[in-house]
Amino acid sequence: MHAWPASEVPALPGKGRDLRIHDTSTGGRVTLDPGPVARIYVCGITPYDATHMGHAATYNAFDLVQRVWLDTKRQVHYVQNVTDVDDPLLERAQRDGEDWTGLAERETALFREDMTALRMLPPQHYIGAVEAIPGIVPLVERLLEAGAAYELEGDVYFSVAADPHFGEVSRLDAEAMRVLSAERGGDPERPGKKNPLDPLLWLAARPGEPSWDGGSLGRGRPGWHIECVAIALDHLGMGFDVQGGGSDLAFPHHEMGASHAQALTGRHPFARAYVHAGMVALDGEKMSKSKGNLVFVSALRGQGVDPAAIRLALLAHHYRADWEWTEQVLPDAEARLARWRAAVSRPDGPPAEALVEEVREALADDLDAPSALAAVDRWAALQREAGGTDEGAPGVVSRTVDALLGVAL
Repeated sequence: MHAWPASEVPALPGKGRDLRIHDTSTGGRVTLDPGPVARIYVCGITPYDATHMGHAATYNAFDLVQRVWLDTKRQVHYVQNVTDVDDPLLERAQRDGEDWTGLAERETALFREDMTALRMLPPQHYIGAVEAIPGIVPLVERLLEAGAAYELEGDVYFSVAADPHFGEVSRLDAEAMRVLSAERGGDPERPGKKNPLDPLLWLAARPGEPSWDGGSLGRGRPGWHIECVAIALDHLGMGFDVQGGGSDLAFPHHEMGASHAQALTGRHPFARAYVHAGMVALDGEKMSKSKGNLVFVSALRGQGVDPAAIRLALLAHHYRADWEWTEQVLPDAEARLARWRAAVSRPDGPPAEALVEEVREALADDLDAPSALAAVDRWAALQREAGGTDEGAPGVVSRTVDALLGVAL
């Protein structure tokens, strides 16, 4: 599966700061020092509907992570998956009388278009669950052989007891885990499981549903968590720098994935930091496909909204915050974009060297994009009120906003 084209990232003078970021597994900030190549895995979409603002906010957060790393002169190895076979996708296809593969391909293509328009840096490896199945099957077989998994009526479950570090990612108690498991695709009430929290590794073939050769497992399809584990281990290995996604993935997805990998390898941790973006609401409720309360990136683009304004609307909120998309969010972003473009269109302006460092410091401090935006606002206001004599300043500001915030002026 191919990703989307990359926009050029301008090189800035000097060198950026090492990233200090909130790690869910410790509950505090950690300073990431990845070495010359930073490794990041971000969980991708289940392609049964278009990209909404909740998705866009999440991918924007991890785009900022990459931009901070690139500014420190590191290379970035970024991997993302597409869960192109799963119950929600199959259910939507059945509801609409559509072939599930066609639905997945169409929505994945639209996602690529949205990411390109928003100038999100693409992953080096963009892997679908279906294409990962040949690598998933041996992992499930290994877990069975090691006693870390078991069969139940033809299905295969992971035993959370097999990982002594289970629970360290989300830091939740068993009751909270059980509630979230039921809400987020688990089956804690299924009889016969060793532990209600044990997640599915391999679902035996069901009538009318797609299935693949599972070797000794029989025909079937993979569970959700093992998909990401197989892709991450194959392309990044254990101990990569950041596992990213929305805050609703901390449990069960990232918790279970870490335990799968740790049981498979005998090593800990799966990722050095677990980073989670907040949720975006509309009309007081989290945007979600199940609720249908969505603002789509493609719909806004279709209305002629500048993607740079959409990106600024996202950047105006701290990535870890839960926030609400209101009628005023987009007009505020469009007005800011107009002010910035007017400021950099002048032939000279106030010196910009301090601004570059302000933006760098803000983003290195747990991706504080609102503070970075405020710094650019101050420069633009000074430009508007007093001007300046530095002929290179508007270009420096424009390149900084492009390189670090992903907004083309």
